[in-house]
Amino acid sequence: MGTLFLIFLLSLAIHSPPSSSTSDSLSRGSSLSVEKPEDVLFSADGVFTAGFHQVGNNSFCFAIWFTEPSISDHYRNRTVVWMANRDQPVNGKRSKLSLQKTGNLILTDAGQSIVWATTTTSPSPAHLSLQNSGNLILLHSGSVVLWQSFDSPTDTLLPLQPFTRKATLISTRSQSNFSSGFYKLFFNNDNLLRLLFDGLEISSVYWPDPSRVSWDNERSTYNNSRNAMLDSLGSFISSDNLTFLSADYGAEWQRRLRIDFDGNVRLYSRENSGEKWVVSWQAISDSCMIHGICGANSVCSYDPGFGRKCSCLPGYQIRNHIDWSFGCEPQFNLSYTKVNESSFLKLSQVSSLVTIIAPTKIAAMESARAYAWTCITAGGSNTHLTVEVVYIHATRRRSYEVVADRIYKDTCI
Repeated sequence: MGTLFLIFLLSLAIHSPPSSSTSDSLSRGSSLSVEKPEDVLFSADGVFTAGFHQVGNNSFCFAIWFTEPSISDHYRNRTVVWMANRDQPVNGKRSKLSLQKTGNLILTDAGQSIVWATTTTSPSPAHLSLQNSGNLILLHSGSVVLWQSFDSPTDTLLPLQPFTRKATLISTRSQSNFSSGFYKLFFNNDNLLRLLFDGLEISSVYWPDPSRVSWDNERSTYNNSRNAMLDSLGSFISSDNLTFLSADYGAEWQRRLRIDFDGNVRLYSRENSGEKWVVSWQAISDSCMIHGICGANSVCSYDPGFGRKCSCLPGYQIRNHIDWSFGCEPQFNLSYTKVNESSFLKLSQVSSLVTIIAPTKIAAMESARAYAWTCITAGGSNTHLTVEVVYIHATRRRSYEVVADRIYKDTCI
């Protein structure tokens, strides 16, 4: 009987895949289970942790985050810096991250379907390691890199992480929704590091100021290397001449550069784990200059002491009380049966960007001129209005092509 029991245990050891817990590396043939909170990877210095992070009810993403003291290590308190499957969370049961013997790192759901993979192969044994920099690296033959998380950032750039022409930072959808949002930081074809609002219907660049030439924005388009980097002391340098220093420059603190869900890029700093993050630099001081922040048919007001406030235009009501990006909808029936019948409402004490959407370029131009002229002749004091024209041609349902952007501009003073 004892012999049979020993054989049974040995068969379990042979046929059960090994699981790694609380380590700095994952060897081939091993896996991390979503059902075991202790199945995580730590960097050697303990600053970073990689494992399954809960993003919703029974929904998990494989992620990297700053390690927090055990007393505050709750998933809601984590500062996540990278995710593998942000737009396709896995089930809280039977999901695994596995390093196959072929050298492919895969993330499987409860039904064993592959949700995410590195699509790598290795002729020699490979292993996954979490570096002190926060970079998750898949290596073979000791030092040959097969794949690394630094090459595919989500919304965060860490110190000494190269930001290249192939990389894009994409914001989260909201504070609690980790899926891809509407804002992007990337190198454009003109070699400039830009911020883009990529909404459901229109897209527009809003930083640096697209109405100014590059040298007025203290940028250069001549260096086509398209690379940037943040160092550990708080200095950021980009190939387009964008440079800045954090407010606490010089201290080797924990840092992260993030495109937040509100479309602003901020540099966060703190001295030690468990402490509160402090904003030490931000790209845009007036958050109302960020496109799409309050949605269509709305007005954005900003006060340095109280921050941003969104409100609907007169005659409109908010669409979604949780998410302002849905904008406002009319409380009246709009009809286009009568040609050339329109009126304008004077808004004082407003500094805003008004977007006009029209079916043809001619109609867009005429609407813009009428809007700007009405604004100017009204003589509204302290009203600064920039008219942006977007001519959109609907090719099919829910598919749009932006043909012209900023083809007319005027200012009401």
